[in-house]
Amino acid sequence: MSFASEIKSPQQLIQELAKADYLAEPGLATALFCAVRLPQPLLLEGEAGVGKTQAAKALAQLLDTPLIRLQCFEGIDASEALYEWNYPRQLLSIRMAESQGKSIEESSLFSREFLIERPLLQALEHVGPNPAVLLIDEVDRADEEFEAFLFEMLAESTVSVPELGTLTAQQKPIVILTSNRTRDLHDALKRRCLYHWIDYPSLEHATQIVKLRAPKASKDLAEQVAAAVSRIRTLDMQKPPGVAEAIDWVNAAMLLGVSTLDARGTEQTLGSVLKYRDDQELAREQGFAWIAGE
Repeated sequence: MSFASEIKSPQQLIQELAKADYLAEPGLATALFCAVRLPQPLLLEGEAGVGKTQAAKALAQLLDTPLIRLQCFEGIDASEALYEWNYPRQLLSIRMAESQGKSIEESSLFSREFLIERPLLQALEHVGPNPAVLLIDEVDRADEEFEAFLFEMLAESTVSVPELGTLTAQQKPIVILTSNRTRDLHDALKRRCLYHWIDYPSLEHATQIVKLRAPKASKDLAEQVAAAVSRIRTLDMQKPPGVAEAIDWVNAAMLLGVSTLDARGTEQTLGSVLKYRDDQELAREQGFAWIAGE
């Protein structure tokens, strides 16, 4: 029996994910539980830095199965996501055959030997006690044509390679898609997926996450940074900081010997939490003492 089938409830999943240093709130744990046990693709949306990608990483670690990541970008196509042929190796085989006075069949050049598997095909063909976790990261960055291709592949868990035929997954991967909502996804894709919005965590939850991911930090510093990040988010920021930035902030503060987040410490470490010049200017106008809660 696989470990995935031994997870009996979202509450149990919360406890197991905590062992992988990921503190999931009940709604996210329920969505992940359904994605594992149904199985059905899960679409995670939320602001950057709230832990969408980390959720997939923690789940793969928990299940002791490969995390296969497809990073989407504008212009990505099937050859970069699914498979492509190793043309240099094919050409080398042709030249070797010619040098030996032999002929080479075209069909032999389009065999498994020359096939380069990209993330989607790797996930479909994974064999193990637990299915692979396929992370399709920032799917909103891809164009609509790629989204339609992705929808078709996820719906059937099969792909067609003209030279090899139809390849079907022996076990469906656990598919997690993430989106920062730079554009709306097609309804057809959403209908095929479970859905969960990851919001910014509460102050208490954020403090727990920061302390877990930066264990050498004092409780006071973790609380001060979590509170400061919460205050910063009330400003009209171009890129409001998430949990990831809070963790960066704590680590930078410790490196610089800042044990208490006061106005001076905030000014020293501002670049670890705010990554846009306009956001930094806005913070300076508001005042470092206000950010630090003094």
